Amino acid sequence: MRRVLETGERLHLENYLQVPGESREHAWSISLAPLKDRTGRLRGVCFAARDITEQYRARQRLLLVNEASTRIGSTLDMASTAQEMADVAVPRLADFATSRPPSRPPVESMAARHPALSRTSDSAVAQWLAQGSVPRSGHGFHSVIVVPIRARGTTLGVATFYRHQRAEPFDQDDLLLAEEIMARTAVSIDNARRYTLERTRAVMLQRSLLPKKLPRQAAVDVASRYLPAGDRAGVGGDWFDVIPLSGARGALVVGDVVGHDIQASVTMGRLRTAVRTLADIDLAPDELLTHLDDVVIRLNAEATTAADTPGDVGATCLYAVYDPVSRRCTLASAAHPMPAVVTPDGEVAVLELPVGPPLGLGGLPFEAAEVELPEGSLLALYTDGLVESRDRDIDEGIAELCHALVQPAPSVDAVCDTVLNALLPARPDDDIALLLARTRALSADQVATWDLDFDPAVVAHARRSASDQLTAWGLEEAAFITELVVSELVINAIRYGRPPIHLRLIHDRTLMCEVSDASSTAPHLRRARVFDEGGRGLLLVAQLTQRWGTRHSHNGKTIWAEQDAV
Repeated sequence: MRRVLETGERLHLENYLQVPGESREHAWSISLAPLKDRTGRLRGVCFAARDITEQYRARQRLLLVNEASTRIGSTLDMASTAQEMADVAVPRLADFATSRPPSRPPVESMAARHPALSRTSDSAVAQWLAQGSVPRSGHGFHSVIVVPIRARGTTLGVATFYRHQRAEPFDQDDLLLAEEIMARTAVSIDNARRYTLERTRAVMLQRSLLPKKLPRQAAVDVASRYLPAGDRAGVGGDWFDVIPLSGARGALVVGDVVGHDIQASVTMGRLRTAVRTLADIDLAPDELLTHLDDVVIRLNAEATTAADTPGDVGATCLYAVYDPVSRRCTLASAAHPMPAVVTPDGEVAVLELPVGPPLGLGGLPFEAAEVELPEGSLLALYTDGLVESRDRDIDEGIAELCHALVQPAPSVDAVCDTVLNALLPARPDDDIALLLARTRALSADQVATWDLDFDPAVVAHARRSASDQLTAWGLEEAAFITELVVSELVINAIRYGRPPIHLRLIHDRTLMCEVSDASSTAPHLRRARVFDEGGRGLLLVAQLTQRWGTRHSHNGKTIWAEQDAV
């Protein structure tokens, strides 16, 4: 009023207050106007107040509903969404909010699928509060709103709102407002529920396609870690594998399929199966990646045919084979990050390998590189999610990886933990696969090699040499089967192969017998007919041993058989 007197201008105000004689606060629209006489002289001020409580509350409800639509559902997490709802409702609608208390009024409301407004004078509500089912039930709750959480025809739970600090109880307008807020909340919670369910299924599928337990190896001691990306990124196509090979060798594989969805996981599973199948025929790393590239090209063709749009299957892969006899490791890369090696004296380096194209391009060659690794070297294979993120480029990540790899640790498994603690971001942007392998070497007294003449008479000499070696190893009980295997493999090499011929026995966790010759012709297992004079040798070898097979090299082929060491 003083301002109007001083300026002579009209003034409009809105206040929300409790005036004497009223039981609760009201909204007032106040108009102040100067009073002037006929000469224009200011004589006083006209004060007019109008109760606009209903309009004010309606406007506040609209603002709260609008705020609920923007604040609730910012994440695909059910607990976070429920907390966002509570933050919106308290204290502007209620003094306290909770969900799903196991008591009669909320359960009845949820079963009836209708909201309910109650006072503490109602017997059921009074009994409910008296039982202590509601937190802070002794703080003077006087009215309660219960709203079922329903979305897309499904009841997801119930939300309960209480008043105990403000004097006015809930009314029907408050009930409608609570319903409106919960309608928005229910959709967000259902979206989060559906996403969580689908993500859980996807992660379960992805983990089911990864190895459950890494096999024990004569070549390396291994440990691994796999971590899916953050919630928003979804599942991906990172994978790793350890595959036992003939001759006590071991294959180490790490790969990454492009994408973060179910299709990426399924593609990962198909590629992992393809790698194991190709590894079973003992392909060299560069040849294996060439065949794997053809697999990805076929998958793209299938995707194009099914969706009538170009397929977008792509992947990177690193395949390594380590031989504990020669201590040499052969590696080939399809656009995958280079592995790191820590030598026994603590020196760490990133291997420089020929980098081939990503899988799926076709037409470009893959090259392999061979390095010699001292016994006890640590080989680290990983996907780019470990060393690259929004806050760190890949060079910086690789430097941190190398620093973590040289930290003292009691085991390979402990080194995995050290690496993850040093490099893992709070919320990974991408899947992370890490495979560590500490190399072993077979001593000279575990391997016996003979150069054989290209003459059938040498078979008896080969049997005696093998028998004498088994006696030296204390494996006399395996002599009978081993002599039969040596005889059949050497005879086949002389009959169908070309010189030179080599016989090798390896004794580690198993007993391995290998016969090599310069021919590239591979034998085939067949069942001999009654009057056939040959064809029973390999069948006999297959029945007497646990595994057998053929591997090719630049110098010919090797037929091998493996049996349990006694």
